[in-house]
Amino acid sequence: MSTKRLKVIVVGGSLGGLFAALVLKRLGHTVRILERNPTPLLHNQGAGVVAGGDTQAFFSKYDVTQHPIVVTSKIRHYLDREGNQIHTENTVQKMTSWDLLYYVLRANFDGVKSAYCDVPGPQEGEGKAMYSYGCIVKNVTKQNEGIELEYEDNQGKIETTMADLVIGADGPSSKIRGLFMPDVKREYTGYVAWRGTVPEKSASPAAKEAFVGKFAFFHAEGVQILAYTIPGENGSLEVGRRLINWVWYCNYLADSDEYTELMTDSEGQQHHFTLPVGKIRNETLQQQRKYARDILPPQFAEIICETEQPFVQAITDVLSPRNVFLDGKVMLLGDAVAGFRPHTAASTSQAAFHAQVLDDLMRGRIRLEDWERVTMDYARSMQKRGVQMGERSQFGKHPLAQS
Repeated sequence: MSTKRLKVIVVGGSLGGLFAALVLKRLGHTVRILERNPTPLLHNQGAGVVAGGDTQAFFSKYDVTQHPIVVTSKIRHYLDREGNQIHTENTVQKMTSWDLLYYVLRANFDGVKSAYCDVPGPQEGEGKAMYSYGCIVKNVTKQNEGIELEYEDNQGKIETTMADLVIGADGPSSKIRGLFMPDVKREYTGYVAWRGTVPEKSASPAAKEAFVGKFAFFHAEGVQILAYTIPGENGSLEVGRRLINWVWYCNYLADSDEYTELMTDSEGQQHHFTLPVGKIRNETLQQQRKYARDILPPQFAEIICETEQPFVQAITDVLSPRNVFLDGKVMLLGDAVAGFRPHTAASTSQAAFHAQVLDDLMRGRIRLEDWERVTMDYARSMQKRGVQMGERSQFGKHPLAQS
């Protein structure tokens, strides 16, 4: 691509958008993020993230603070219904948290101050950065040599802006993707993930033995639950101040009363894909806690019952056939291309990988068609793998499933 300094709009200000925006800023381009959330900072739901190789490589290369971001898990093990260890693998994996990654990226991109890390000083040759919140994209059109983007700002006013390049990093329900491929939509897969965290220090000795420094699993028919240790408040990696993060997959038929009730919050509002922290009805939460005590190993049941405010994510599939539009002036990245099932632990890694390949493209090391091929190959292969893993976990027979 051209080596001239570009004006770039990145739609989506979560991790995927920040990955791309930081790469482009480091290359000297003027980058503006348009985030639809109405608050200056995205809300932290306390979600854990498996930091794969691409994620680690990104922060090693682009994070000027070099702030530590991971908790190391050295053992992957499986429990039976009674909480006994039935299988162990010596597998090293790195665990982190969404909020720590977010604040480190914001510190690097637009200098957001927080207790998570220091804000680095200006870097030689980098471009200007802006993060605009409460902006809802309406349309994208090609105008002469540029792209006109129409959006509603946080005051409800319709605005337009011109850009040389637009990056759609606005998640699996991507508005940018929808403008060019309206028939590509998220599809519910028949199960959800209950998610939450508990303080490491409050866990019982048995729970600490199962989850601290280990990646723990339990499988039964239609059920998978896992847990691991992640950074704690303000990204603390100190032993005793970290969190135990858990994810519990449970089946709900799409048209069932049970699913409708689950996704209806405490104020009566129906949610499509995510039931946020603090919105689960108390009756629903108490039922799930009882279910945990009835069917899960005691260590897992403990951390679920001790979680004050879990949240729920519907598991969906989506895969775009393309991620390049208008002669390469509009591109999709991360979950906007392919929304993986969480079993892959690859959603964050995909966005980090896409951003690093974008760096190669912008430096002229690869051609646009190479970028599209490489990023789409990753998206297709990992999306297929996620479907296979999820179908086996929830509707098939896992080799270590308990009857």
